[in-house]
Amino acid sequence: MAYIKWFYRAVFLSITLSAILAGYLYHSITAPVDITSKEEFEVKAGDTAFSLGHELSENGLISNPYLTRVVAKLHPEWVPKVGKYAIKPEMNLLDIMALFDSGQSIFYSITLLEGKTTRDFLLAMQASGNITMTLLDASNEEIAQKVGLDTQHPEGQFFANTYRYHEGDTDVSILKHAHELMTQTLTDLWNNKAENLPYDSPYEALIMASIIEKETGVAYERPMIARVFISRLEKGMRLQTDPTVIYGLGDLFKGNLTRKGLQNSSPYNTYKVYGLPPTPIANVGREAIEAALNPGETKALYFVAKGDGTHAFSNTLKEHNRAVRKYQFKRREDYRSTPATAK
Repeated sequence: MAYIKWFYRAVFLSITLSAILAGYLYHSITAPVDITSKEEFEVKAGDTAFSLGHELSENGLISNPYLTRVVAKLHPEWVPKVGKYAIKPEMNLLDIMALFDSGQSIFYSITLLEGKTTRDFLLAMQASGNITMTLLDASNEEIAQKVGLDTQHPEGQFFANTYRYHEGDTDVSILKHAHELMTQTLTDLWNNKAENLPYDSPYEALIMASIIEKETGVAYERPMIARVFISRLEKGMRLQTDPTVIYGLGDLFKGNLTRKGLQNSSPYNTYKVYGLPPTPIANVGREAIEAALNPGETKALYFVAKGDGTHAFSNTLKEHNRAVRKYQFKRREDYRSTPATAK
């Protein structure tokens, strides 16, 4: 009988200890982590529930490194995904391991500005420091091929916008997203364009939008400048716009457009060739495309930078020459052809 009593006592003790252990484990994996503000935690390639336990413990997020093994036993289907994650004070270990399994790592953002070239976009991505760069040394043709464009020249194919990405995403993936958004926006606006425009395709409208964007960043001027260029095309006049010449010069442009630069033989030199240049000269946002497809109303055929970021519009060459003498030949010290950048 004594053996039976000891047996039951042992069973009772075992059950009690098991219950205490289970209670401890349950409390440990369901109690909020000991932090007062959001913290970043990185899951690296090759991390397992065991290694994550030690890393979480070393970071003071859990008390015992073996707790992650308990969670792994409860949820063997959970697989940690590589990335940086935001751990919040109200989260517990179950929440954290579920977050690692979800792959919902921290999003970053990058703003690709209107009027910038594709090369500028790539340099901006490189400067972020956490985007995987694969296109910095690629040619235009290679960029077009890797992004999946239906043209060999990528300029103008990427919508200027702010994009979200995960750390380690590639420049190709971001440009693909930007191209998809450009295609969608251009199609939508082309379907709602004004009548009797001198474009044979949405691509020609995109070329015009890029010129408009480079000529002004002042929103209310875009439709006016669009109408000037459209009127010049309709009258068989050359566009005679500096930004296209500068784009055609490439690395030869050193900051000032010289008389020699204006004589450069290039399909982008709209002082020498008629019609639109062969490709866009920059990437644009929605506003420039809208202006190209829904221009304003003006009889002006000329405009000149006034030096404060805006332009003076003229109907005749005589008026234009007078404006050039006023605004170009007597430049103020604070002269600029584009609006001041907001600080």
